[in-house]
Order: sequence, then C-alpha cells, then structure tokens
Amino acid sequence: MKVRVIDTDAQGYLKNSADWHEGLAPLLAAQEEIVLTEAHWEVVRFVRDFYQEFNTSPAIRMLVKAMAQKYGEEKGNSRYLYRLFPKGPAKQATKIAGLPKPVKCI
Repeated sequence: MKVRVIDTDAQGYLKNSADWHEGLAPLLAAQEEIVLTEAHWEVVRFVRDFYQEFNTSPAIRMLVKAMAQKYGEEKGNSRYLYRLFPKGPAKQATKIAGLPKPVKCI
C-alpha cells in the first residue's frame, strides 16, 4: 500500500483541495471527533458542490440559506447543522470536505 502525505495548514484544512477524496473524509472527521453518518455526508457533498459552483466555501449564513433552498427548512437551519457539526457547521463541514476555510469564519 502506498502512503501519501497530504499537506494541511495549522488548523487542519487541506492546502490543496484537489488532494481530497471520499476516503479521506472519515480521517478528517475523526480529527474533529465526528463519525460520519449519511446526514453528515449530505452536508459534506453539498459544500463541495457549493464550492465548485461559486468557487468559495460557504460561511454559516450562506450554508443555512442554501441548504434550506435545496433540502427545506428541516435541514436548512442552524440547529440541525450544529447537531451534526457542533464546533461550527461551516468550519467543520468544509474541513471534512477538503475545502478552504470559509472567509467569515474565525
């Protein structure tokens, strides 16, 4: 088995989003103390699609609004997203998705 080193910044975000693959997501999630469920994957794939369309990672307000438009109010609300990603949905979901940190996240 070939071992590959993937560069991250000091906060654990991939330096090159092209290095990401779905097999890497559970490892990134484990660093965030998250075990990925299908609900997590839905958000991870959503933020990746968002990034590909808009060339930016969604901050929390944009994530909530865009999720509500696509999946309805049940999934497009802060409470639902914080249950999945308790340390910050925008930060954790984009990190697990291998994307840059959202601009408006501290």
